[in-house]
Amino acid sequence: MQQARGHAPAVVTSGGAPRRPLALRAFDVVGRALRGAGLQFASLDEERLLARAMRRTGLRDFGDPSFREPLRRLLASLESEAGLTPFGRVLARRDLLRLLENRLRMHDTCVRHPEIGEAAIRQPVFVIGLPRTGTSILHELLAQDPANRVPMTWEVMHPWPPPERASFESDARIAQVERHFSGIDRVLPGFQAMHPMGARLPQECVALTAHDFASLIFHTSYRVPSYQAWLDRADLRPVYASHRHWLQYLQWRCPAERWVLKSPGHLWALDALLAIYPDARIVQTHRDPLEVVASLVSLITTLRGLGSDAVDPLEIGADWASRLAAGLRLASDARERAGGGAAHFFDLRFRDLVGHELEQVRRIYDHFGMPLLPEAEARMRRFLAENPRDKHGTHRYSLDFAGLEAERLRPAFADYQRRFDVASEPADRGEVSA
Repeated sequence: MQQARGHAPAVVTSGGAPRRPLALRAFDVVGRALRGAGLQFASLDEERLLARAMRRTGLRDFGDPSFREPLRRLLASLESEAGLTPFGRVLARRDLLRLLENRLRMHDTCVRHPEIGEAAIRQPVFVIGLPRTGTSILHELLAQDPANRVPMTWEVMHPWPPPERASFESDARIAQVERHFSGIDRVLPGFQAMHPMGARLPQECVALTAHDFASLIFHTSYRVPSYQAWLDRADLRPVYASHRHWLQYLQWRCPAERWVLKSPGHLWALDALLAIYPDARIVQTHRDPLEVVASLVSLITTLRGLGSDAVDPLEIGADWASRLAAGLRLASDARERAGGGAAHFFDLRFRDLVGHELEQVRRIYDHFGMPLLPEAEARMRRFLAENPRDKHGTHRYSLDFAGLEAERLRPAFADYQRRFDVASEPADRGEVSA
């Protein structure tokens, strides 16, 4: 977690979508005028995007064409439902082009080097759990072990050329991504308190599956309910097969003993994950879901407000409260089918993690029979000392902001809380993002 220089820790409080800087508001005025005059501006047309990516890379083969349907549905939802400002269109177009170009380059490399797809992925560790339940700090701690390989933000954003062990800590892409995040920090001051960003931080799997345009990341950043409804029904086994191929690509010239991965999105797709990774080791984190809902609505409101003027925290609250409850049910059902409390799984409650991080890491290693060497533990201790929970400031939030009432929301999560012994926390309190 690296705090931008010159920024004091902030207290970030929920209170609606952020007011964008004057320069961005002026940009939106000009963009609307251009579109009103019938001029093409930040096109989200599918064929134009594909053609642009091919021109910029000099490549034409995107690999498995199954990505086209989710891309098409995402684009339609962005156009008709997201309420994008001109700046929002630029953001979406830029990210979609980056994903398409990454896909072209990765596929081309794998075609020229078929040995990439023959490499084994053995017993990967997946950290899953609702957002804001300690998954990030746990992932960052596990990343300190030299035996563990995690997808770093810089290599996921710009995976070509394939990362190499010799230059992994000095790759020029690290500085490129840090500059990108410094720009976001200027547009959204204090956002680091909600969600720390950095080129050298581990990245979530939703950023890998985004290359198949089948990822929870899109409905988090934009209002795309029709796309998300389609994704909720989709067979995600091909997406996880692609996820595995991405790991093979990233480890080709930069291997390690085991992969350690993380994403709340796996809760909704645990069956598909286990179908592709039958030997996966799953660490599921647990916390009072009402705390999660309140914090997540604040985060999503801020993210969507960067590219849209039509952001409704009440709608976001209703949508994501039911979505989180569904994700927990789906994960529990998948665990039952996989054997429930078998050696596949380790359950970790947030209340047991905070302040006892190394103790819980030791329990995880013991549970899965993985050696925790002194060097790895020393690096974890140093990381904790250098990264206190309030390093980037405090994120305060409340259920009131989301138009939700604890007594009405609690029953939807009652079965989950009973099954995993998840205690209810005091309502509407400030919290540092986890």
